[in-house]
Amino acid sequence: MFTFDQLAGFIAVAEELHFGRAAERLNMTQPPLSRQIQKLEKAIGTELLERDNRKVQLTPAGGAFLEEAKRLMALAARAPVTARRIATGRSGVLRIGFTAASGFSILGPLLEEVAEIIPDVDVDLQELVTGEQIEGLLTGRLDLGLARPPFDRDTFDSHLLYREAMMLAVPEGHRLARLTRPVEDADFKDEPLIMHSPTKATYFYDLVVKLLPIQHANVVHTVSQVLTMVSLVAARRGVAFVPHSATLLGLKGVEFLPIAGMDTEQPVELHAIWNRKLENPALRRLLQDLEFRAE
Repeated sequence: MFTFDQLAGFIAVAEELHFGRAAERLNMTQPPLSRQIQKLEKAIGTELLERDNRKVQLTPAGGAFLEEAKRLMALAARAPVTARRIATGRSGVLRIGFTAASGFSILGPLLEEVAEIIPDVDVDLQELVTGEQIEGLLTGRLDLGLARPPFDRDTFDSHLLYREAMMLAVPEGHRLARLTRPVEDADFKDEPLIMHSPTKATYFYDLVVKLLPIQHANVVHTVSQVLTMVSLVAARRGVAFVPHSATLLGLKGVEFLPIAGMDTEQPVELHAIWNRKLENPALRRLLQDLEFRAE
């Protein structure tokens, strides 16, 4: 195997086409430089330079190897800089998991802050439900999650990003949309209901069941994504309980109605969560600059 000293010697001779000038350029004498070139040619297994008493010139193999040698030397020069940038969080990859609802609410502003704080870090986005994000954070496949509670606070640090109200999504022109007050329990007791999946959308399912008198006999569809729920409402398949951020979807054929008591309670939470054993310097720098604090 050849060394970087041998590559530097070869590059100098190839550019100067003169052993004496190349040795002077490298602050060394000519005999050890000649030995470096000989060792390099032996390691590669072919002649790189044609030399006689009057001239030195590159062989075809030497001409091709010169470009590769320069590339290797450039990579070697950049490697320490790259390592320092990654160690200080100024380079690398940040893997962020997010729920579908956070994707059309807070994800955009957060990515703007990430780009400002660590502009040279590549961001890998993965749309995952909270349970999948937690698994990813535990296994190291994710660095940061935008997720719903609950989560193990002994394992994860977190920052509450925001709270919001739950709203009732109804088809455009629905009778409930004509109310001049927030929707009350009795108003929707006989409505066909599009409900959250108790296994794939556990957070919203548990929250809705806890806060509202759900008539399970009225459930006509069970889905896991807020976007799907709102799309079904637009198709006039029923009504659905969705977070206020769903109003940002802009789907036609849907109206969002306030629910009595939700405007002040704002029970829906979204947290930034990360493993307490974080190892990604880019994440550490981002958290410091955003001034996140464990709750």
